[in-house]
Amino acid sequence: MSTIPAGTELIRPFVPARDFDLSKRFYEAIGFEKVLDGEVAIFNAASGGFILQNYYQKDWAENSMLQLMVDDLDAWWAHIDTLDLAARFGVQPPKPPTMQPWGLRVAYVFDPCGVLWHVAQRRKDTVQDE
Repeated sequence: MSTIPAGTELIRPFVPARDFDLSKRFYEAIGFEKVLDGEVAIFNAASGGFILQNYYQKDWAENSMLQLMVDDLDAWWAHIDTLDLAARFGVQPPKPPTMQPWGLRVAYVFDPCGVLWHVAQRRKDTVQDE
């Protein structure tokens, strides 16, 4: 049983950007909805989102990971694969979906400053994937 007040909670992690404008274009290309563009940029995706900040620290950026749980990883991969992210944004090439030893099928996408996104297939009837 939770002891925190329930309501409309929303967690939004802060994500670094070495080149703020490039990162905004990268996330828009992927399909995140930019809902604020100012000193920070807020992006939404379904029931979550993140705050892109115009701040960069190499160690932090290259050790940051985010997980995006999706219903259809194959459709997401087809979308990501058509974007040619490596050529357009100078990022590491995305890695196609692979079954991981911990039981999730995951594709990997790197943003322009090294943040690693785990795009993972949601498993049915698995509470931690909801």
